[in-house]
Amino acid sequence: MDNPPTVANINHLIQRPPVDIEFTDLTYTVPHGRSGSKIILRSVSGLFKSGQLTAILGPSGAGKSTLLNVLAGYKCADSTGSILVNGRPRALQQFRKLSRYIMQEDMLQPRLTVQESMLFAIDEILNMLRLSKTKNTLSGHLSGGEKKRLSIALELVNNPPVIFLDEPTTGLDDLASSQCISLLKALAQGGRTVICSIHTPSARLFSLFDHVYVVSEGQCVFQGHGHDIVEFLATFGLNCPKHYNPIDFMIEVSSGEYGDYLERMTNAVENGRCYRWSQNKVTDVRYQSNDEEDNLVSSDLHHMYHFESSAWLQFRILISRMSLQGRRDMGYITLKLAMHIFIGLIIGGMFFQIGNDGSKTIFNFGFCFVTIIIFLYIPMMPALLWFPQEVQLLKREFFNRWYDLNPYFFAMTFCQLPLQIVFGIGYSLLTYFMTDQPMEYERVLKFILVCLMISIVSEAMGLAISARLNIVNGIFVGPAVSVPLMLLAVYGLGTGSKYIPKHIRFAMYFSYLRYGLEGIISSIYGGGRRKMICPDSEIYCQLREPKALLKEVGMEDVNYWVDIAALAVSFLVFKIICYVLLRRRLKSTQSFGALGFIGRFIKTHFNLAGNIGR
Repeated sequence: MDNPPTVANINHLIQRPPVDIEFTDLTYTVPHGRSGSKIILRSVSGLFKSGQLTAILGPSGAGKSTLLNVLAGYKCADSTGSILVNGRPRALQQFRKLSRYIMQEDMLQPRLTVQESMLFAIDEILNMLRLSKTKNTLSGHLSGGEKKRLSIALELVNNPPVIFLDEPTTGLDDLASSQCISLLKALAQGGRTVICSIHTPSARLFSLFDHVYVVSEGQCVFQGHGHDIVEFLATFGLNCPKHYNPIDFMIEVSSGEYGDYLERMTNAVENGRCYRWSQNKVTDVRYQSNDEEDNLVSSDLHHMYHFESSAWLQFRILISRMSLQGRRDMGYITLKLAMHIFIGLIIGGMFFQIGNDGSKTIFNFGFCFVTIIIFLYIPMMPALLWFPQEVQLLKREFFNRWYDLNPYFFAMTFCQLPLQIVFGIGYSLLTYFMTDQPMEYERVLKFILVCLMISIVSEAMGLAISARLNIVNGIFVGPAVSVPLMLLAVYGLGTGSKYIPKHIRFAMYFSYLRYGLEGIISSIYGGGRRKMICPDSEIYCQLREPKALLKEVGMEDVNYWVDIAALAVSFLVFKIICYVLLRRRLKSTQSFGALGFIGRFIKTHFNLAGNIGR
């Protein structure tokens, strides 16, 4: 067997109080099909001690990641059984302050450099992880091994005593895997509890693990030292071939390739209640309670991790980070600018100089309607595309207690506004002057204001949709929801307001596009505007009088400021919906009730791209 990798030295990190995690009869089920459920974990038990590097292994689908998720508190709504921390029932909120969870996919901010991501970490962490040479490299340009080490480094800033990792070597080559496991070994030797799920490590890497927990079909089939696996299997008449990786042989046996030994192995370790199998003996290494020592440890942990930065500081840091990333995404900014200019020129050319032409008043109404459509889709569609990915980053950083949702939500809201305002004003002015709308200072400002209000409401609606659905489903639901809003915005055209049915009129109150269209029409034609010009080529201009158009489209009694207030209320409603959905989604024990049922229904029946791909 090759010599094991050299273990990194982490002497500068302060040793933390020990945290032992014990679980008993842990069961986890998930909904399966229309009315049934599927058991992922079947009454498993185990003990993971501080100072040890623990590996959770098993065949694909055995329940490795699920066990890790439940122990970390990432998924616990559908779990039963007991989880003890230092011999006491786990208090989830307090436990999350002590632990960090590094997920399989490295969710990093791609437009921040390594040094910026580690802004509040000490330089020794970068040196220890061999990231000093890449500290000015954008995270999106790092190699797989560098991304994994950066993910670990970010969680070491507060030096947590418990670290969970899901498949830390996935996608890494032998050298990067060796460096990663060596780092984890060093962290464990510093008194931390390091637990990771891993998929068939090499014999060289396997030798670094202090504790091995093997699962198969949701049950524990072995728990103990890795070098005891060969002897354990020999008790069932299963002899590991010479020069064969013992863990590979164990996985093959657990998968049933040598017959059905699952039940016998599970019984031999009592489904994990045998906290360590050694030479066919059960060794009780459970946490031994010492009240005086426990009180000291609990006090140390409380004082060490109870501190939280203020919401104002979190807001300032987040808005600075978001602004920096926004400035660096010049491709997106350039594309958005070009789109506003291009569409502005197209719309301005289509309705060129018709704003004061009494013979083309109804066409100018078309310009007003097209304007609300532009400010519906341009802000909403990008939100449907980028926010689901942002939510995944948010879940990781929020779960590991980088910040609270409140400062993040306000920082995100404020960061989106500057570009939205600049591009919105640019498009509004371009089309307003090209279409020869009334050149009055007040009307120009009112037109711009209502356009910007439509824009921020549309983005808020897109964010609310994306807060619950993935990209595919969001792209389907967003435009689908927009259609009735557009239809309600123009209902009554040509018939007058008195002919609109009561149920349709009631529905109009829920269409913010209706308020937007009313606001645009009011800014252009309201306020006692003078008659428009009737060209000499025309015998009669029926809608030359602005009041005639307002009556024709059923907007003779509209109030501009009421429409602005209605748009502001719509913005707040969508923002509140988005916030509530995010808050519930970030809870480890989330229960969406009827909303969750709707989400599952959409995912099940309308995931068109997924069905086509199959």
